[in-house]
Amino acid sequence: MPHTLKNTDLEIHLDLPSQGYSFSRFDWSGKITKVRFQGNDVSTIERTDNVNEHHFGKGFYNEFGIDKGLGFDEASVGDWFHKIGVGLLKKDYDQYVFNKKYELDPLEFKVISGDDSIIMETESRLVNGFGYYLKKTISLLKDHFKISYELKNIGDKPIITNEYNHNFVSINNNLIGKEYILKFPFKLVKDNFDDLVNTEQKVEIGNNEFTFNDIIEDQFFFSNLTGNELVNALWELLNLKSKIKISETGDFNTNKINIWGWRHVISPELFKHISIASGDSDEWTRTFNFERI
Repeated sequence: MPHTLKNTDLEIHLDLPSQGYSFSRFDWSGKITKVRFQGNDVSTIERTDNVNEHHFGKGFYNEFGIDKGLGFDEASVGDWFHKIGVGLLKKDYDQYVFNKKYELDPLEFKVISGDDSIIMETESRLVNGFGYYLKKTISLLKDHFKISYELKNIGDKPIITNEYNHNFVSINNNLIGKEYILKFPFKLVKDNFDDLVNTEQKVEIGNNEFTFNDIIEDQFFFSNLTGNELVNALWELLNLKSKIKISETGDFNTNKINIWGWRHVISPELFKHISIASGDSDEWTRTFNFERI
């Protein structure tokens, strides 16, 4: 059965590595499928257009290496490369496609669960000089939860990649519209964005916040909000109807922040850059806070 962490304010539902989503994009360690705050739903699913929800993202799923799997360039077509947190994927073409369903050889995980935390750890095989140990701890506190990562390079070659939480957020299933405000701790300069997909012109960009002048129908996407400048890893989402605020804070600086969304969901994404020499390790955390406004 799925694992649940629960206190008087928060309820976190997780699928264990062998449960639910079993494809090649999202990290299998600690798949947070649903979060509730004081009885309010504060997460949703990636798609609502009559697809199997277990084939796509939901809740607070994360991903390593959206641009390219570890060792992809070194692998020949027909050989295997790493997708951190998933396993080995079989390369079938010279270009990596993040949302493709690759043939995979999954990792094996050790799970240690408690009343207010769960730990998942795994060690990969060595392939083309690449290998890693991954430990993820999800901890529940009064009004927030924390995801702690430890990634160690056990291979001969450096690990250079990134990691982000996709954050499929919705508050009480309210459609994305005038009730929502998404804030960042830096000035937004849209001329510095890499991508700006706002076909309906319903997303408005202010000094440091995004607002919505009507209910969203089409997907929207904005990338590289910082213009490659290093900033504090933080976003805040307010819902004026439900009077709830959600925030994510990373204990790292980031120079890559994206936003994706649709009619039913908004996904602010804080990217953690990872560069680990052989024998070294990196640790970081993401803290998600929930409060009334």
